[in-house]
Amino acid sequence: MILGTPFVIAFLIYKWQRRHLSMNDIVEEFLQSHNNLMLIRYSYSEIKKITKSFKDKLGEGGYGYVLKGTFQSGRLVAVKMLGKSKANVQDFISEVATIGRIHHVNVVQLIGFCVEGSKRTLVYEFMSNGSLNKYIFSPEVCTLLSYNQMYDIALGVARGIEYLHQGCDMQILHFDIKPPNILLDKNFTPKVSDFGPAKLYLANDNIVSLTATRGTLGYMAPELFYKNIGGVSYKADVYSFGILLMDMAGRKENLNVFAKHSSQIYFPTWVYDQMHDGNNLEIEDATEEEKKIGKKMIIVALWCI
Repeated sequence: MILGTPFVIAFLIYKWQRRHLSMNDIVEEFLQSHNNLMLIRYSYSEIKKITKSFKDKLGEGGYGYVLKGTFQSGRLVAVKMLGKSKANVQDFISEVATIGRIHHVNVVQLIGFCVEGSKRTLVYEFMSNGSLNKYIFSPEVCTLLSYNQMYDIALGVARGIEYLHQGCDMQILHFDIKPPNILLDKNFTPKVSDFGPAKLYLANDNIVSLTATRGTLGYMAPELFYKNIGGVSYKADVYSFGILLMDMAGRKENLNVFAKHSSQIYFPTWVYDQMHDGNNLEIEDATEEEKKIGKKMIIVALWCI
């Protein structure tokens, strides 16, 4: 036991190093094969300087955490520091492969990246108004945006998704359209973000193959769960957009059916039944014009779902 323990420890360390070496090799091989991407490669010391020694944290999750950064020119950026897991390696490759090759007003811009050993970082444009999530679900701020603004944001998100599906040489399926992944700039222009689960497919591929379920519960299309109801396609993003629209139109605080019918298992079905039966969905503290906008958003949401 005494003689064997050091050998076991040495073997485990070797295996750990080989695993990380393998993941690093995968990333480097990917970058070499995609050297035509219009992205800036930063050194880790430059990332440290941009973020003022990793000082200002904006948020964190299973992927790692996001820092606020500043270029010498004064331009603000968001720096996403990825963890060392295999899933995060795949997310890094997915993000660079998808949004690294495109530019659209309603898709968050990836400026550059850093890869040094097991350190992987993504640098994005900075979104000063954060995510749409807080304007829908936070009682303190959900009334800051009017229905006209919500409508404009919905149109912007739709344009971003349409571009991903039809505006590129390869169609990009996002697979995780939801409020936290819609970022808002200083003018409240929406940007689709977080392309970790995204996949590239040929533009004429109607049905796509997936080896694992992708997305977030509540926003995932049913065909991602139940293979017997049909194949997976771009319509999975359309479904998620419909749920997003339902969130935006209801805003949880303003559509009082949420309070009265919180026990409903599937809210869109209840909304559909109400609309089908000719019952009005009462939107509180809204003008007649705002009620028309809210109703239009809900009808489009039902079409998508």
